[in-house]
Amino acid sequence: MTNQPLCVGIDIAKRRLDIFVVPSQRHFSAPNTEAGVHQVVQRLKSLQPRLILLEATGGYEFLVVAALREAALPACFINPQQIRQFARSLGIEAKTDRLDARVLALYAAKIDPQPRALPDAPQQELKQLMQRRRQLLTMLQMEHNRLETCHSAPVEQSINSLLKALRTELKSVEQQLRDFIQQHPLWSDKDRLLQSVPGVGDQTSCSLIAWVPELGALNRQQIARLVGVAPLNRESGQWRGRRTIRGGRGQVRRVLYMATLKAVRINPLLEKMYQRLLHQGKAKKVALVACMRKLLTILNAMLRKQQPWCLSPAPTP
Repeated sequence: MTNQPLCVGIDIAKRRLDIFVVPSQRHFSAPNTEAGVHQVVQRLKSLQPRLILLEATGGYEFLVVAALREAALPACFINPQQIRQFARSLGIEAKTDRLDARVLALYAAKIDPQPRALPDAPQQELKQLMQRRRQLLTMLQMEHNRLETCHSAPVEQSINSLLKALRTELKSVEQQLRDFIQQHPLWSDKDRLLQSVPGVGDQTSCSLIAWVPELGALNRQQIARLVGVAPLNRESGQWRGRRTIRGGRGQVRRVLYMATLKAVRINPLLEKMYQRLLHQGKAKKVALVACMRKLLTILNAMLRKQQPWCLSPAPTP
């Protein structure tokens, strides 16, 4: 038992970190501050774990991620939904910080996910800029919805004032995004390659750079599963169900969907593929998802080979 490699789960809250180690079943906690994170990292270094698993918490993980990356400890993120499903499979319905850390550690030990490089500081900042853009778009939509049902002149004036301010702030954030990407040669090169594809614009490129840093480093099956556009079988005995997509990175899938809607109209390769699938009797949504997957694999191959878009011959995924 003592010779087994150690796996660690870290539950991250606003003010506290809970750390659980298996198979030793040790638990300790620390404040989510620079001093507390430093103590945790030093202790984990002495333990030499095989894997450290943690969940993204919308910003509270910033200090931990930076410290783990700097210390070169083997850590990776996991989808919170996968952890909850895993906990239920173990009969664990309760939810506490300590219990969540234990489930993370057990998942690391039993499932053995492959650790991926944690995002560095610029990557995290880029993600936060993308999150801010999405927040502003959500607020704009909410105010537009309120304006449609407004019948008061003072309230309408208030909404229009806020809409104007939100549009100004959105333009500012989008400009910051463009400037930030251009400041980093690796990202600016990726941006140039991605936008060479008809249908891929500024925001699609920014989203892929921010949310899929693995793009270009995986094969086509891996990248499709990562984003969540790989069709999954639903079969049991003699029963055969439709293959569906699920899981993956939803925010990337939404951006890719909008890019594909444009690409099937202006990109000759995807337009031909889309029309061929429709002629075969495929539903429009099924054909669009297939084109999404094709677009993603093309972009993945282009970044891997460092080649811009070329219709003939097309990049081979």
